[in-house]
Amino acid sequence: MSAKRIVVADDEPHIRHVLALKLEKGGFAVHPAADGQEALEICQQEPPDLVITDFQMPMMTGIELCRRLRANPATERLPVILLTARGFDLDEEQTREAQITAIMSKPFSPAEVLQKANEILADVAARRCE
Repeated sequence: MSAKRIVVADDEPHIRHVLALKLEKGGFAVHPAADGQEALEICQQEPPDLVITDFQMPMMTGIELCRRLRANPATERLPVILLTARGFDLDEEQTREAQITAIMSKPFSPAEVLQKANEILADVAARRCE
């Protein structure tokens, strides 16, 4: 069985790099994206198992990326972890409409992100078996 695929979208190269290293060591295939538009294109070409996206990015925010994913039948159920700067207020209605699976504040531990990714994907797998 091939590794689960995760798209990591963040405009900060060091965050993409650190997350990719940790997730790859955790057994995932990681597809980095420098912004929401690039992440959307990757997801449309071949939907991943999970998306981890920053909230504030050029071209397309993490919320807009989620909205666009939800509008496509091939990606409408794709779980998404949204990363946001601590203290940055997210609009509850926006996050609910975008169907964000989890929100994690920066700074974060890459180990915590790996753990959350594993939890979400295990939950998705369990629901498929029901």
